[in-house]
Amino acid sequence: MARTRSAEPRRPDLRAARAKLPEPLGTAVDAFERHLAAERGLSAHTVRGYIGDIVSLLGHLTGSAGDATLAVLDVSVLREWLSAQHAHGTSRATLARRTASARTFTGWAFRAGLLPVDPGPRLAVPSKQRKLPAVLRVDQAGSAMQASAVGAEQGDPVALRDHAVLELLYGTGIRVAELCGLDVDDVDRERRLVRVIGKGDKERAVPFGVPADQALGRWISAGRPSLVRESSGAALFLGVRGGRLDPRAVRRTVHDAVGVVPGAPDVGPHGLRHSAATHLLEGGADLRSVQELLGHATLATTQLYTHVTVERLKAIHDRTHPRS
Repeated sequence: MARTRSAEPRRPDLRAARAKLPEPLGTAVDAFERHLAAERGLSAHTVRGYIGDIVSLLGHLTGSAGDATLAVLDVSVLREWLSAQHAHGTSRATLARRTASARTFTGWAFRAGLLPVDPGPRLAVPSKQRKLPAVLRVDQAGSAMQASAVGAEQGDPVALRDHAVLELLYGTGIRVAELCGLDVDDVDRERRLVRVIGKGDKERAVPFGVPADQALGRWISAGRPSLVRESSGAALFLGVRGGRLDPRAVRRTVHDAVGVVPGAPDVGPHGLRHSAATHLLEGGADLRSVQELLGHATLATTQLYTHVTVERLKAIHDRTHPRS
């Protein structure tokens, strides 16, 4: 089963850049890709991210050393590659991600006998600037759901689907890829639970509330039958041609719904996930429970939302307290 931009230049087409690599390097990329997908069980989206970073790295290697072999990949080459990225305006967050990709690759290459030593541990990970995510207030989230519900009242299948999508995203905090990967049988309406396959193929059960249940019921009974085709399979959410709903369509749906709410920040599906987590903590949920609901591998990731709630409290204090 199957979310202010930097001035960073667009990366060349991955397929074209991959084709330019010498055959031994291309073969190494192919093997690394199989490792990520088959042995580590990473999603197709995550694998593409890794491969894009490594193709960029090996392209730099061949550009700086001619007919280079993987054996000459050392820490100086890694640092030169990252320095070139930084010079072109690549953000700290992206540099940190590409550093992690490079370290994963060199560790695998060393274990596979393709590198005499692993230079990855000597490569420092650039520190990322902490940027608190934009989140909706509870009333703004409610207004977005209400606007979507009004559209669904006309009975249009797409409107019914979009309302169910919004309610489920906000009601559960699941990722957009997790939502698009849902099958009909993954929803247990009697217990109001949805079975989600998250990162690393880890399964978890996430509860949802009455509004999401009602929206799902209307979509399943009145909306989905109008869009279903022989090729639809068991997919819960369908596109207008009957295929499994694409994450890009979900992003448009969220942006459109939030866009009609006065004063609301422009958030996408991940913004609804941030909002759900923040509202859970503000409502008294403990950090461990929120971690389990969101499917975070570590508590440190979930702790970001405690900073969000503190910042919101500070903003309220500054706005309302006579001595602020």
